Amino acid sequence: MNVTFGQRTDYAVRALLDIAASASGRRKTREIADEMNIPQRYLSQILAVLVQRGLLVAYAGQNGGYELARPASEIDMLDVIDVFEGAGERPSRCLLRGIPCGTDGTCAAHEAWSSAQAAMTARLGATTFAELAERERRLRVDRPPRGGSAPGSAP
Repeated sequence: MNVTFGQRTDYAVRALLDIAASASGRRKTREIADEMNIPQRYLSQILAVLVQRGLLVAYAGQNGGYELARPASEIDMLDVIDVFEGAGERPSRCLLRGIPCGTDGTCAAHEAWSSAQAAMTARLGATTFAELAERERRLRVDRPPRGGSAPGSAP
C-alpha cells in the first residue's frame, strides 16, 4: 500500500521540520533549501503560503528569515498537510469507486477504509514538529554533511 502526499506537502513538511530543528529557530530560504534538498525558487512559494496560513512568520532584512508562528509542540503534521491537501477531503472518497454504494452511501469496504483513514489522520494530528525536530536533530548527528563523505570513508 502506498499513501503519499503531493510534492508541495512534502516540501512544506521538510521546511517546517528544518526550521523546528534549527538551533536558532530562524532560517533563511537558502539554508532550508540546501539542508532539505528543495529547489529554492519553489520553496519561496511554499513558505509564502505557510506564512499566509499562520504557520510561519517571515522577517525581512539581513537577519531575516522564517520562524515558526507557534511553538513546535503546537504544530502537528496534519496542520501542514491540510494546507496543501485540503482538510475537508477525508474520508469522503470511497475505496471501491467502480461499484455502486448502498442506499446509506457505503460499500462493503467502507468501514475498513474509513477506519484506516481515521487512524492515519489521528496519528498525523498527534505528531508534533517538536517530536519530529528532536528526531531530526539526532539523525543529523549521524548523517554526513551534504556533499561530504561519510565518517570513516576515504576523501
